[in-house]
Amino acid sequence: MQELTQAAPTTRSTIRLLALDIDGTIAGLSNEINPPVLEAIRAAQAKGIQVTIATGRMFRSALRFHQAIGCTLPLISYQGALIKDTSTQKVLRHWPLSIETALKLLEYFEQTELRQALSLHFYIDDRLYVREITPETALYCERSGVEAIAVGDLRRALEVDTPTKILALSEDTELIDRLLDNLRQHYTPAELYFTKSVATFFEAANPLVNKGTAVRYLAEEILGLKAENVMAIGDNFNDVEMIEYAGVGIAMGNSPIEVQAYANWVAPDVEESGVARANRTIFAVKFLL
Repeated sequence: MQELTQAAPTTRSTIRLLALDIDGTIAGLSNEINPPVLEAIRAAQAKGIQVTIATGRMFRSALRFHQAIGCTLPLISYQGALIKDTSTQKVLRHWPLSIETALKLLEYFEQTELRQALSLHFYIDDRLYVREITPETALYCERSGVEAIAVGDLRRALEVDTPTKILALSEDTELIDRLLDNLRQHYTPAELYFTKSVATFFEAANPLVNKGTAVRYLAEEILGLKAENVMAIGDNFNDVEMIEYAGVGIAMGNSPIEVQAYANWVAPDVEESGVARANRTIFAVKFLL
């Protein structure tokens, strides 16, 4: 790992696909794509590089970012659990949790010591179901641009369909870390995928799910590319798999140190339009030419 500088080495490989996370990567506190970042994305597209979004957000929440960058590729949402063509609305891949697993997780989260400390989000058919609208849920909905459906008992939501993802929110980051550690002791990676997209978000999904497998699917099965043709930029633990997969994996300067360890380079902070700096630097050394 090294900080992105003008001295970055060149490569014989040609980047044809740029995969971008949203929150903490192309969108910071403003919840919008900064103009320098949008300019850099369009510069990449002008050079023939296809750009896609790979996010933990709901499909409906991520769609405006996908449209803002003029992307014609399928949208990767829910950490890769749902890949959908935005023009035809065709679902290319959907790997939800099983009802049985969702019920077991719900039972775990409803333990006395956890119930009052967590806001639970069940994502079903691209809708958000919650027990009640907590302050954490209200803030989440405001940033995501979605409405939450309060059902009281989340077992009622499971009568609708299987959840694409389950999210537990808490301002107690130590609690989120304990959840991650405890559940990883109860379930193997072959049984469930656990991650954190931010320090206050614990997420559970189908074991086949992560952004790395999603970007691989898009690159190799849809576009006929190889890993060496892919550049991926992200800022948190849910981005690690795609950063590892990509021929050029970049972590944001605002990402945890543990995430930066997986990257080839570290870009400046999202509030400094780090994605733009990363692209300009790579263009300068003809990495993408």
